[in-house]
Amino acid sequence: MTGSLHGSGPLAQLTRLAQLTRHTGSDDDPPVTIPRDPAREAAERELSKPPYHENDPGLLQRALDGFWDWVDGLFTAASGATPGGTLGLLVIVIAVLALAAALWWRLGTPHRAPTSSAPALFDDRPRTAAEHRAAAEAHAAQGHWNQAVQERMRAMVRALEERALLDPRPGRTADEAAAEASLPFPAHASELHAAAQAFDAITYGARTATQPMYDRLTTLDTSLTQTRPTLSPQGAPS
Repeated sequence: MTGSLHGSGPLAQLTRLAQLTRHTGSDDDPPVTIPRDPAREAAERELSKPPYHENDPGLLQRALDGFWDWVDGLFTAASGATPGGTLGLLVIVIAVLALAAALWWRLGTPHRAPTSSAPALFDDRPRTAAEHRAAAEAHAAQGHWNQAVQERMRAMVRALEERALLDPRPGRTADEAAAEASLPFPAHASELHAAAQAFDAITYGARTATQPMYDRLTTLDTSLTQTRPTLSPQGAPS
Protein backbone atom coordinates (compact mmCIF):
# COMPACT_ATOMS: atom_id res chain seq x y z
CA MET A 1 0.00 0.00 0.00
CA THR A 2 2.85 2.38 0.84
CA GLY A 3 4.53 1.81 -2.53
CA SER A 4 1.29 2.68 -4.34
CA LEU A 5 0.99 5.99 -2.49
CA HIS A 6 4.53 7.08 -3.28
CA GLY A 7 4.25 6.04 -6.90
CA SER A 8 1.38 8.43 -7.76
CA GLY A 9 0.99 12.21 -8.03
CA PRO A 10 -0.21 14.52 -5.21
CA LEU A 11 -3.84 14.47 -6.30
CA ALA A 12 -3.85 10.70 -6.57
CA GLN A 13 -2.33 10.46 -3.11
CA LEU A 14 -5.06 12.64 -1.64
CA THR A 15 -7.69 10.55 -3.38
CA ARG A 16 -6.20 7.35 -2.04
CA LEU A 17 -5.99 8.78 1.47
CA ALA A 18 -9.63 9.81 1.28
CA GLN A 19 -10.56 6.28 0.21
CA LEU A 20 -8.59 4.79 3.10
CA THR A 21 -10.27 7.17 5.53
CA ARG A 22 -13.72 6.25 4.32
CA HIS A 23 -13.06 2.51 4.69
CA THR A 24 -11.32 2.52 8.07
CA GLY A 25 -12.87 -0.04 10.41
CA SER A 26 -14.55 -3.43 9.90
CA ASP A 27 -16.51 -4.36 6.83
CA ASP A 28 -19.73 -4.24 8.83
CA ASP A 29 -19.23 -0.60 9.91
CA PRO A 30 -20.88 2.06 7.76
CA PRO A 31 -18.43 3.97 5.50
CA VAL A 32 -17.11 7.34 6.71
CA THR A 33 -18.01 10.08 4.27
CA ILE A 34 -16.51 13.60 4.04
CA PRO A 35 -18.65 16.47 2.73
CA ARG A 36 -17.54 17.84 -0.64
CA ASP A 37 -16.54 21.39 0.45
CA PRO A 38 -14.37 20.34 3.43
CA ALA A 39 -12.73 17.71 1.23
CA ARG A 40 -11.96 20.31 -1.43
CA GLU A 41 -10.54 22.73 1.14
CA ALA A 42 -8.40 20.00 2.63
CA ALA A 43 -7.06 19.13 -0.81
CA GLU A 44 -6.25 22.79 -1.54
CA ARG A 45 -4.41 23.15 1.76
CA GLU A 46 -2.44 20.02 1.07
CA LEU A 47 -1.52 21.03 -2.46
CA SER A 48 -0.45 24.51 -1.35
CA LYS A 49 2.41 23.09 0.71
CA PRO A 50 5.95 23.93 -0.57
CA PRO A 51 7.00 20.32 -1.37
CA TYR A 52 4.39 20.19 -4.11
CA HIS A 53 5.83 23.30 -5.83
CA GLU A 54 9.57 22.68 -5.70
CA ASN A 55 9.74 22.02 -9.45
CA ASP A 56 7.34 24.77 -10.58
CA PRO A 57 8.75 27.16 -13.24
CA GLY A 58 9.92 30.58 -12.03
CA LEU A 59 8.20 33.89 -12.68
CA LEU A 60 10.47 34.71 -15.65
CA GLN A 61 9.90 31.31 -17.23
CA ARG A 62 6.14 31.67 -16.83
CA ALA A 63 6.27 35.12 -18.40
CA LEU A 64 8.30 33.83 -21.35
CA ASP A 65 5.95 30.90 -21.81
CA GLY A 66 3.00 33.29 -21.82
CA PHE A 67 4.71 35.58 -24.34
CA TRP A 68 5.52 32.79 -26.78
CA ASP A 69 2.00 31.43 -26.42
CA TRP A 70 0.72 34.90 -27.34
CA VAL A 71 3.07 35.14 -30.36
CA ASP A 72 2.05 31.67 -31.49
CA GLY A 73 -1.62 32.59 -31.20
CA LEU A 74 -1.04 35.84 -33.09
CA PHE A 75 0.67 34.11 -36.01
CA THR A 76 -1.92 31.36 -36.01
CA ALA A 77 -4.72 33.93 -36.24
CA ALA A 78 -2.87 35.91 -38.93
CA SER A 79 -2.15 32.82 -41.02
CA GLY A 80 -5.79 31.80 -40.71
CA ALA A 81 -6.96 35.20 -41.95
CA THR A 82 -4.40 35.39 -44.79
CA PRO A 83 -5.14 33.82 -48.18
CA GLY A 84 -2.87 30.83 -48.55
CA GLY A 85 -2.50 30.29 -44.81
CA THR A 86 1.03 30.20 -43.37
CA LEU A 87 2.64 30.35 -46.82
CA GLY A 88 0.64 33.44 -47.72
CA LEU A 89 1.61 35.14 -44.45
CA LEU A 90 5.28 34.34 -45.10
CA VAL A 91 5.06 35.89 -48.58
CA ILE A 92 3.51 39.08 -47.13
CA VAL A 93 6.23 39.36 -44.46
CA ILE A 94 8.98 38.95 -47.09
CA ALA A 95 7.32 41.57 -49.31
CA VAL A 96 7.12 44.08 -46.42
CA LEU A 97 10.80 43.51 -45.54
CA ALA A 98 11.81 43.94 -49.19
CA LEU A 99 9.84 47.20 -49.40
CA ALA A 100 11.47 48.51 -46.21
CA ALA A 101 14.94 47.63 -47.55
CA ALA A 102 14.20 49.38 -50.84
CA LEU A 103 13.04 52.54 -49.06
CA TRP A 104 16.10 52.49 -46.82
CA TRP A 105 18.39 52.15 -49.84
CA ARG A 106 16.57 54.88 -51.77
CA LEU A 107 16.22 57.44 -48.97
CA GLY A 108 19.29 56.57 -46.92
CA THR A 109 19.65 56.70 -43.17
CA PRO A 110 17.00 58.92 -41.59
CA HIS A 111 18.39 62.24 -40.42
CA ARG A 112 17.17 64.11 -37.41
CA ALA A 113 15.29 67.21 -38.40
CA PRO A 114 16.98 70.48 -37.50
CA THR A 115 15.73 72.23 -34.40
CA SER A 116 14.86 75.34 -36.44
CA SER A 117 14.06 76.15 -40.04
CA ALA A 118 17.31 78.11 -40.47
CA PRO A 119 20.26 76.63 -38.51
CA ALA A 120 23.31 78.75 -37.78
CA LEU A 121 26.17 78.87 -40.27
CA PHE A 122 29.01 78.68 -37.75
CA ASP A 123 29.61 76.40 -34.80
CA ASP A 124 30.44 77.55 -31.27
CA ARG A 125 34.20 77.94 -31.80
CA PRO A 126 35.09 81.02 -33.86
CA ARG A 127 37.80 80.57 -36.51
CA THR A 128 39.38 82.91 -39.03
CA ALA A 129 38.72 82.81 -42.75
CA ALA A 130 42.23 81.41 -43.29
CA GLU A 131 41.52 78.56 -40.88
CA HIS A 132 38.27 77.71 -42.63
CA ARG A 133 39.98 77.78 -46.03
CA ALA A 134 42.76 75.49 -44.79
CA ALA A 135 40.18 73.06 -43.44
CA ALA A 136 38.29 73.17 -46.74
CA GLU A 137 41.42 72.39 -48.75
CA ALA A 138 42.31 69.52 -46.42
CA HIS A 139 38.87 67.96 -46.85
CA ALA A 140 38.99 68.48 -50.62
CA ALA A 141 42.37 66.75 -50.83
CA GLN A 142 40.77 63.68 -49.22
CA GLY A 143 37.66 63.81 -51.39
CA HIS A 144 35.40 64.77 -48.48
CA TRP A 145 33.31 67.15 -50.55
CA ASN A 146 30.53 67.71 -48.04
CA GLN A 147 32.92 69.03 -45.41
CA ALA A 148 34.95 70.90 -48.04
CA VAL A 149 31.89 72.82 -49.28
CA GLN A 150 30.79 73.62 -45.72
CA GLU A 151 34.19 74.97 -44.71
CA ARG A 152 34.58 77.00 -47.93
CA MET A 153 31.19 78.65 -47.36
CA ARG A 154 32.19 79.50 -43.80
CA ALA A 155 35.52 80.88 -45.01
CA MET A 156 33.77 83.12 -47.52
CA VAL A 157 31.37 84.57 -44.93
CA ARG A 158 34.09 84.96 -42.31
CA ALA A 159 36.24 86.85 -44.81
CA LEU A 160 33.40 89.31 -45.39
CA GLU A 161 33.12 89.81 -41.63
CA GLU A 162 36.86 90.40 -41.37
CA ARG A 163 36.57 93.06 -44.11
CA ALA A 164 33.76 94.73 -42.12
CA LEU A 165 31.33 94.12 -44.97
CA LEU A 166 29.21 91.97 -42.67
CA ASP A 167 28.72 92.51 -38.97
CA PRO A 168 29.98 89.53 -36.92
CA ARG A 169 26.76 88.04 -35.60
CA PRO A 170 26.39 84.70 -33.82
CA GLY A 171 23.57 82.58 -35.16
CA ARG A 172 23.66 83.99 -38.69
CA THR A 173 22.33 81.50 -41.25
CA ALA A 174 23.73 80.84 -44.73
CA ASP A 175 20.66 82.43 -46.33
CA GLU A 176 20.99 85.54 -44.17
CA ALA A 177 24.69 85.82 -45.02
CA ALA A 178 23.95 85.53 -48.75
CA ALA A 179 21.24 88.19 -48.57
CA GLU A 180 23.47 90.60 -46.63
CA ALA A 181 26.51 89.95 -48.86
CA SER A 182 24.42 90.69 -51.96
CA LEU A 183 24.24 94.36 -50.93
CA PRO A 184 27.95 95.16 -51.36
CA PHE A 185 28.24 92.57 -54.18
CA PRO A 186 25.03 92.83 -56.23
CA ALA A 187 26.65 91.27 -59.31
CA HIS A 188 27.24 88.08 -57.29
CA ALA A 189 23.79 87.90 -55.68
CA SER A 190 22.59 84.85 -57.60
CA GLU A 191 25.83 82.98 -56.94
CA LEU A 192 25.67 83.83 -53.24
CA HIS A 193 22.10 82.55 -52.91
CA ALA A 194 22.98 79.37 -54.83
CA ALA A 195 25.92 78.80 -52.48
CA ALA A 196 23.69 79.24 -49.42
CA GLN A 197 21.13 76.80 -50.81
CA ALA A 198 23.87 74.24 -51.52
CA PHE A 199 25.22 74.64 -47.98
CA ASP A 200 21.77 74.06 -46.44
CA ALA A 201 21.05 71.08 -48.71
CA ILE A 202 24.34 69.42 -47.79
CA THR A 203 24.27 70.20 -44.09
CA TYR A 204 20.59 69.69 -43.30
CA GLY A 205 19.04 68.02 -46.35
CA ALA A 206 21.30 64.95 -46.66
CA ARG A 207 22.44 66.01 -50.15
CA THR A 208 25.89 64.83 -51.28
CA ALA A 209 28.36 67.46 -52.46
CA THR A 210 30.54 67.06 -55.55
CA GLN A 211 33.87 68.43 -56.69
CA PRO A 212 32.31 70.79 -59.28
CA MET A 213 30.12 72.22 -56.51
CA TYR A 214 33.21 72.86 -54.39
CA ASP A 215 35.08 74.38 -57.33
CA ARG A 216 32.21 76.83 -57.99
CA LEU A 217 32.19 77.92 -54.36
CA THR A 218 35.98 78.31 -54.35
CA THR A 219 35.74 80.49 -57.46
CA LEU A 220 33.06 82.63 -55.79
CA ASP A 221 35.16 83.01 -52.65
CA THR A 222 38.19 84.10 -54.69
CA SER A 223 36.08 86.47 -56.79
CA LEU A 224 34.62 88.19 -53.74
CA THR A 225 38.08 88.60 -52.29
CA GLN A 226 39.29 90.31 -55.46
CA THR A 227 36.16 92.40 -56.11
CA ARG A 228 35.74 95.95 -54.82
CA PRO A 229 32.42 96.19 -52.99
CA THR A 230 29.71 98.66 -53.91
CA LEU A 231 29.63 101.87 -51.87
CA SER A 232 26.89 102.08 -49.29
CA PRO A 233 25.58 104.97 -47.22
CA GLN A 234 26.87 103.34 -44.06
CA GLY A 235 30.53 103.52 -44.93
CA ALA A 236 33.28 103.16 -47.48
CA PRO A 237 34.38 99.78 -48.88
CA SER A 238 37.39 98.06 -47.43
